[in-house]
Order: sequence, then C-alpha cells, then structure tokens
Amino acid sequence: MNINSLLVGSAAALTAISGARGADAELGPAEHVKICDVYGAGYFYIPGTETCLRIGGYVRYDIGAGDLGSNDGARISAVRTGEDRGTWWNNTRLALKTWTGQETELGTFKTYSETLFNFGNRNFYPGPDSPQNYAVNSEVMLTFAWVQLGGLRVGKDWSAFDTFIGHAGNVLNGKLAPYGDADTNVIQYYFDASNGLSTLVSLEKGSSAVGTIDSYVPHVVGGMRYTQGWGAITGVVAYDSNYGSVASKVRLDVNVTSELSLFGMVGYGSNGKLNDDSTNLIDAHGRGFYKQWGGNWAFWVGGAYLLNEKTSLNLRLSGDQFKNYGLAANVAYTVVPGFTATVEVDHYHYGNFGVGMVDPSNVNWTNADKKNSVGGIVRFQYSF
Repeated sequence: MNINSLLVGSAAALTAISGARGADAELGPAEHVKICDVYGAGYFYIPGTETCLRIGGYVRYDIGAGDLGSNDGARISAVRTGEDRGTWWNNTRLALKTWTGQETELGTFKTYSETLFNFGNRNFYPGPDSPQNYAVNSEVMLTFAWVQLGGLRVGKDWSAFDTFIGHAGNVLNGKLAPYGDADTNVIQYYFDASNGLSTLVSLEKGSSAVGTIDSYVPHVVGGMRYTQGWGAITGVVAYDSNYGSVASKVRLDVNVTSELSLFGMVGYGSNGKLNDDSTNLIDAHGRGFYKQWGGNWAFWVGGAYLLNEKTSLNLRLSGDQFKNYGLAANVAYTVVPGFTATVEVDHYHYGNFGVGMVDPSNVNWTNADKKNSVGGIVRFQYSF
C-alpha cells in the first residue's frame, strides 16, 4: 500500500466514523471517497463537495562534503572548506504539499500549498574561528500557499522572475551567479493564447531586508514565452521599486533529441540605487531582489541527458561580470518509482576574493575562504 492510498483510505475512514457518531445519524452504508481524475493522478473528491484534493510531498536526506555554499535546499549563505566545517554537512527534510481543484462558472479554481520541516547542521559562523555546526530543527518554512481562479493567482509563491522563465538546470547546488530571489507574496495574472504564446504580469512584495517593498509601490515582473515542439524561448523583466533597478533574463530551451535537452540563459540588470548607502535605503551592495548576480550581466548554460529510463546526467555552468564561475554536474538514478539517488560534484571560482574595493558589490560576497572551492552532495529523496 502506497502513501497516497493510505491517505485516501484514512479520509474515507474518518468520514465513516464522523457519520457513525452523529446523534441523529441513521445506520447505513458509509460514504466512499471517490477518485477524481480531472486534474491528474492522486486526486479524490472531498466527501460532500465537488472539490478535488491531492495530498503529497517528499522526504529528503542530503549529505555534503568539501566546500559547499549558495545551496538552494540548504540555504547556506557562505562557502567554507571542509576543514573549517570540521564535519559532514547534512540535512533531513519533510515537505508536505496539498493541491485542490474545482470547476466554477468563472473557470477552474485551484489552490496549492507546500510546507517544509528541516533538521540538520546549522552552518552558522559567528566568527572566522568559531563555527557552530551543531544539528538543530530549523524553523518551519511556508514555501507556497496560493489560490488561483482562471489565470489570476494571489498568495505566497516564488517570484515570477524565476518560476516563469524556469530555474537554471537540474543541479542541487549552485547559485554562485544567483538568478534572483524566491519568496514573495504575489498578485499575478497568466494568459495562455493556446498557440504556444503565453504572458504573465506579477505584482510582488519581495522578502528580506533588501527585497521587501518599503512603500505602497510593488515590484513588477512581466514575462512572455513562445513554446513549440523544438523547445521554447522566454523572457522576463523585473522592476525593483525599492532601488529603481531593472533586471531582465532571456532563455532558450532546445529539445535536441528525446534524450538530450539543452538550455542557455543570460541576464542583464541596472544598478539603480543598489549601491546607495543613504539613510533611507539599506546598501544592497549591488545585489537586489532580482539582480543578484555580480556586475551587470550573468549567464547560465547547461543540459540534461537521459541515459536510460532510470538514469540522467545533468550539467550547469554559470558566471557573471565579476568573474565568479560555477560548475555543477550530477548523476540522478531512480532506484524505485518515486525514490531517486543523486550524486553531484561542484566547483566554484571566485573572481573577487578581496574586500574593500571601490565598488561595494565587487567583493567576496560569499565569504569563501578559498579562491577555488570543490564540494559534493549526495541526495536521497522519495516523493509521494
């Protein structure tokens, strides 16, 4: 019995028990949970309603060695050598997800949520000689919680600057040239012309001290995509209302064969007031909510190759104007359906290793203690 079957069975049992305990309930057959196949596999009707519900998630365990940093899953903000860390880095995560769908006279009404629970190394460095790597339970993180009616979506999401254009490859570790921040509240509208052309406009609040809007003017993201059998070309533009900075990315995806897919993405952004140290703005050191790469331009190229139905190879090279470069490569193997093991090796080169330069964004923002760093991650993940 898989987890989805167990969840559906539990829902049916709770329904039967609730009915049996009603003061005025008459004895009769229990109401069975009905499968809903309108929105895909795994959905069932919530008893007594026309709403379809799916419950899922994943369990993940990561092991890291060597020099790790800028890791999306781990939220490591700095790069340290294995010697500085003094032990393995590891993190265990439980992600719980829910999806709902219902047809209305105004269109399809959908919701989605994802909540993360983590336990692992803290990776906190109060000083260069006093790392604190003890394992603790991290705070619960709400990654997604939005509602959508037709093309209109409101709630907690990742920025459309990332989601609409797509993340930079199927690698575990690697935003040495970061392509934008993620967490934000949004009000956005998505339009699909049904001929391969789609557009999106998103009003966003941002997050963090630098990224959260400090007035009634939201950040604004706009995007356009053209998709065909050969692949897709996508562009996004974002306006940072805090710093008057504009950032953009253009991406090309090509399906070379049924086994090989390639992508290339370039980003360009203006500094605006990102280097402003006035009293009304926090000095962002050249890296805002959208333009997070060093300098004005950055690039990301890579691809995926399917060796067989269970094994894939993934590669990604990234860099920016300040000569920061990252290379990530991994092999992902599906052990059994839903359970994947991934082994990855990463190399980082930091072009601006010194500090105190004239341009405040042209510094060693990663806090790396080596100009060239090498690390690796092993990930085990079961998705249900």
